[in-house]
Amino acid sequence: MQIPIAKPFIGEEEKQAVVQVLSSGQLSQGPKVAEFESAFAAQHGAKHGIATSNGTTALMAAIMAHDIGPGDEVIIPSFSFFATASCVLSTGARPVFADIDPATFNLSPEAAEAAITPKTKAIMPVHLYGQPADMPRFEAICKKHGLVLLEDAAQAHLSHINGRHVGTWGTTGFSFYPTKNMTTTEGGMVLTNDDETARKLRMIRAQGMNTQYYHEVVGYNFRMTDMAAAVGLVQLGRLPEWTAKRQANAAYFDELLTSVRTPYTKPGHTHVYHQYTVRVPDGVDRDAVAKRLNERGIGVRVYYPLPIHRQPVFQQMGGYENLHLPETEKATAQVFSLPIYPALTEEERDYIVQEINAAC
Repeated sequence: MQIPIAKPFIGEEEKQAVVQVLSSGQLSQGPKVAEFESAFAAQHGAKHGIATSNGTTALMAAIMAHDIGPGDEVIIPSFSFFATASCVLSTGARPVFADIDPATFNLSPEAAEAAITPKTKAIMPVHLYGQPADMPRFEAICKKHGLVLLEDAAQAHLSHINGRHVGTWGTTGFSFYPTKNMTTTEGGMVLTNDDETARKLRMIRAQGMNTQYYHEVVGYNFRMTDMAAAVGLVQLGRLPEWTAKRQANAAYFDELLTSVRTPYTKPGHTHVYHQYTVRVPDGVDRDAVAKRLNERGIGVRVYYPLPIHRQPVFQQMGGYENLHLPETEKATAQVFSLPIYPALTEEERDYIVQEINAAC
């Protein structure tokens, strides 16, 4: 049996939506992008959606829209994909890494607040693996210290805290990479409830223009195509059902996996399981377990094996070489993720449970 870590779905409806755009002749950002922006924002309870070319440009635009740049610091977790940090660097600001909550793997509010300095301009929690970070706490911390609140929701489409969706707490970047919970084949989205921030975002993603050929700010070509948006509109309609299937698969694993620590979900938080990430017990060789499972046809992956602050580029940059984040470093040595995609069959789920319980 061969079970991949992810299995993106593109059906006939998505294909026909692309053909219709191709036939229309409107290929770049156009009416489908506007429709997708409105639909995605409405589904998450946000006022504005600004589509971009990918999740990285969504985060870059979100940071730039708040005039964050050289001399500023942005507090982020080190346990995340590299783009969380590179987006900060791209503005000229400096990432400041804080440790995680070992139960949720998300940025610790206590650690983030302790990292605040006079140079701190923003805090950007990541909703890692699909579980919301502790946004009520981060909202209170940012208000207390006069900081910008950002969200990296690249993995967290439709996740929420007591009914309030991610994307409505701060300026938020989402990703539609092929393996995400929904895709546009490649793309991103920024959500905000602030009119002025939305105006800036629309200029930043379109070469700094609000009126054609009049450039108010330095912007870039971060635009989404109408073909990508057409795919996104179809996938957005599928997203609630797909989310429910991911959650059902997770509940199945929660009940039957006995040899690893299954994901903890904070009360009131809705986890959407972009990844179902387990943790091996102390003393168990995670890499050996992952290797065995891959040899047995189960495409497990380690997200992420090396903390961002330990990446070569940051070690060469200076100022990070002596940084020690104990919970982050322990997690990177113990976690691995299982297939959790909606098309997973009962037979495949049983096989995964059997092999993992035997491997640890």
